[in-house]
Amino acid sequence: MTLSAATKYTGHPPDRPVPADAAVEWAWAGLVALRQAMAGTPHCRIWSLLPDPAGPWRAVQGLADGYVVSAGAEMGVMIRSGPSGPVGDLLALYAALAGARGGWCVAHLGQSLDGRIATSSGESFFVTGPEDVRHNHRMRALADAVIVGAATVACDDPRLTVRLVEGPCPVRVVIDTERRLPSDAGLFQDDAARTLLLVAEDRAGADRHGTAEVVPVARGREGLNPKSCLDALTARGLSRVFVEGGGVTVSRFLEADCLDRLQIAVAPMLIGSGRPAVTLPEVADLSRTIRPPRIRHFLLGQDLLFDCELERMP
Repeated sequence: MTLSAATKYTGHPPDRPVPADAAVEWAWAGLVALRQAMAGTPHCRIWSLLPDPAGPWRAVQGLADGYVVSAGAEMGVMIRSGPSGPVGDLLALYAALAGARGGWCVAHLGQSLDGRIATSSGESFFVTGPEDVRHNHRMRALADAVIVGAATVACDDPRLTVRLVEGPCPVRVVIDTERRLPSDAGLFQDDAARTLLLVAEDRAGADRHGTAEVVPVARGREGLNPKSCLDALTARGLSRVFVEGGGVTVSRFLEADCLDRLQIAVAPMLIGSGRPAVTLPEVADLSRTIRPPRIRHFLLGQDLLFDCELERMP
């Protein structure tokens, strides 16, 4: 079975090299097709992303020359070979997520060199550059749901849609323990994507908040229990979750051992004060710190993305 995965690049003679930006967009279209295929695949398949004269990138079932990813029952996607340059970087960063057979939870933060994600007043437009913003949109397109905390909505009133890249918009999820956000916030009114508002069980009240569905969730030690939040999403068929911010929300999911990957984009700037990125309980010595078993680095314009693989406790 061949999946349509490319946006036609018109006016390009087939006997000339494909422009780099077109190749990247075609490769991304292939990943979107792979993600959509694997989301409903109950058994293992092997896919390839390879040059296609009509594309020139497509996702097909079976082995072939090119960039090969195998979707296994336990390991998700394994990268076997692939091109170098921008297309290779794109596939290396996103192929495992696009082709994952099961669910995943990935968090992202953009911070300064001194570990700040915003000024003390909450201004964060933009700590990281346009390439990291685009990366966030790609992560949204690969996810079933994107999560932000109440403070992010209060400060930024984000849309949380896919606008800069090809792909489906995820379900938007806002964690607001005490249900303090006004119902006239943009994402509770715009109908751009399905929206869920996660609140404490004792603060549920009406089942709608603007256009958002209110979902009661058990409290944790601080705020809502992150594992209960993920369980509520899984029950609604949302198993691929992107935690986009802010620092408090990402830190709580990290502390609760709910993350499969943590992505931190570091921008070449010094803020000097402001809101910290990750905040965890104090430890007595370095043996108790989190040391990801595998870290990869990707350049996003002038920003450096640390893509950290985490080990969840059994």
